[in-house]
Amino acid sequence: MDTRKKKSENLHLVNWEAAETSVFQKQYFLLAALMLSVLLIYLLRMWHLQILEGGRYRYQSENNRIRLEDIPAPRGIIYDRNGIPLVENRPAYHLLLIREDVQDMDQTIRELAQLCNRPPQEFFDVLEAGKATPKFLPIRLAADLDRDSLARIEAHKIRLPGAVIQLEPKREYRWNGTAAHLIGYLSEITEAELKSEQYQGYFAGEDIGRFGVEGAFEQYLHGKRGGRQVEVDAIGRRMRVLDEVLPIPGRNVWLTMDIELQKVAESCMEGKVGGIVALDPNNGAVLAMASNPTFDQEQFVRGLTREQWQGLSKDPRHPLLNRCIGSAYPPGSTYKPLVALAGLQEGAVTPETSFGCPGFLFFANRKYRCWKDHGHGSVSVERALVESCDVYFYQTGLRLGVDRIAQYAHYFGLGEKTGLGLRGEHPGNIPTSAWKKKVFHVPWQKGETLSIAIGQGFDTTTPLQMANAYAAVANGGKLWQPFVVRRIEGGSSGEIDEMKGKLKWNIPVDARCFQIVHKGLYGVVQSDRGTAHSAIKDRSIPIAGKTGTAQVVRMADNVNRKLAARMAKLTERDHAWFVAYAPADDPKIVVSVLVEHGEHGSSTAAPLAQRVIAAYLNGNAGAKP
Repeated sequence: MDTRKKKSENLHLVNWEAAETSVFQKQYFLLAALMLSVLLIYLLRMWHLQILEGGRYRYQSENNRIRLEDIPAPRGIIYDRNGIPLVENRPAYHLLLIREDVQDMDQTIRELAQLCNRPPQEFFDVLEAGKATPKFLPIRLAADLDRDSLARIEAHKIRLPGAVIQLEPKREYRWNGTAAHLIGYLSEITEAELKSEQYQGYFAGEDIGRFGVEGAFEQYLHGKRGGRQVEVDAIGRRMRVLDEVLPIPGRNVWLTMDIELQKVAESCMEGKVGGIVALDPNNGAVLAMASNPTFDQEQFVRGLTREQWQGLSKDPRHPLLNRCIGSAYPPGSTYKPLVALAGLQEGAVTPETSFGCPGFLFFANRKYRCWKDHGHGSVSVERALVESCDVYFYQTGLRLGVDRIAQYAHYFGLGEKTGLGLRGEHPGNIPTSAWKKKVFHVPWQKGETLSIAIGQGFDTTTPLQMANAYAAVANGGKLWQPFVVRRIEGGSSGEIDEMKGKLKWNIPVDARCFQIVHKGLYGVVQSDRGTAHSAIKDRSIPIAGKTGTAQVVRMADNVNRKLAARMAKLTERDHAWFVAYAPADDPKIVVSVLVEHGEHGSSTAAPLAQRVIAAYLNGNAGAKP
């Protein structure tokens, strides 16, 4: 019994073990099949990635690992004649985004906008505008970050893959707005300019000189950009520099302008519209050039909005216009010394020639009036200059004729650009009989000669032209080409280019004629009868010069001019001129002053010229007036 029971239990155990083994084997084979399937899928995926897609991913991997970074070149520094920096460079930090490294674009943009205190839509608009740019190239989201925004971005940069800070030298105008028209400003290069030969080697987003010295000497001030090859990690952080080519800075430019004298000239123009030019009569160097109203140069560095640009360009005061070279005005009586020189040289008048001035000249059934209603009596050339007698120059003009007057005006550089080299220079206009026939298709009338003989009618000149003409009077007949840069230094070879005055020609007028005119101009200031005598109180510096009142609106013959002047609108009032040189016996400086609608050259313009002359010759240009 016990034996059978024991055999039965052994048989049951054997059957159970056989059943369990079968179940285990099935589970083993299932697990093995699963593992084999996973391995097969993994191998297939590896084959797909490495064989089929290997080339593409290898290309992307290399481009992610190695990046090219642009290194902007600093522009050259601009100094005044004494080595005082006028324009320098400061560090500017720009926020760039490499979209290829960004994991969540929407979240990244919103966080960057919050860190910069800007609306997210502003950054989204930038991305939309640059969507055609390859994703591995950076797009500038924000330029010239403030310190707080920069600090916040750097603190959170680990959570912002793709965000890159770029350092770039940015223009800084130390006396923002001072000498703005002479120095100029920068703005971003356009797509059309990038395609032109003039700007070969430039890149999109670069700033170029647009105006003044910044524009005229762009080829010297603009450096050569560099670059570096860097290795970055998966989130775009720089690991090491593989190769680097350093940028070549732009060359430094030294101007002929004296910043302290410039400040004095600009203080003279406060609240006025017009310009002041100061030249060295012995070589044509520009010592000061002040045009008012001026403009904010830093506004261009920060970047103008469309509305801001529209406001500047449509401002009725035209703040971007350099009135010293870009706007031409009738020269008025400042033109008379040139007519006198022409008359003396041509023998139309002599030092002893006198004309009676009853206050008018009756010619061709019309009365041409002198500025002095009761006249000057009998006057010679010297007294005619001292007292600015219109009738004397009417008579001289008739004897010379329009074409001979124009010939001598051209000898003194009028009616054409001076060659200063800055953009926007106006040539002015000196009429001839042929010119009128060509422009108006009618012949020249003798009555028009009377007008141009006193600097009215078709005559127009710039303040720079008049300064340069009087420089030739002051130095005895040498017409120099004005210049604003005296030295260019630096560059890859460290060379220095010295600029010197260029003599255009010697004016064919006898020294005796210059001496007679010089005596007249000296008497304008020093003689009791001189038109500028009462305006210039300080006699410590001997000044020679000529006042001028340029008529804006022609008045009828029977109108009371003093009453009409008092009742005229501001825009209808005469322009005020004064052009002078000093010291009269050994000229070191020539100053030309034009005040739009200033009415009287003697009371309005002459004191301003005297302040500029005194500041320069006394060596206290920086002193407050």
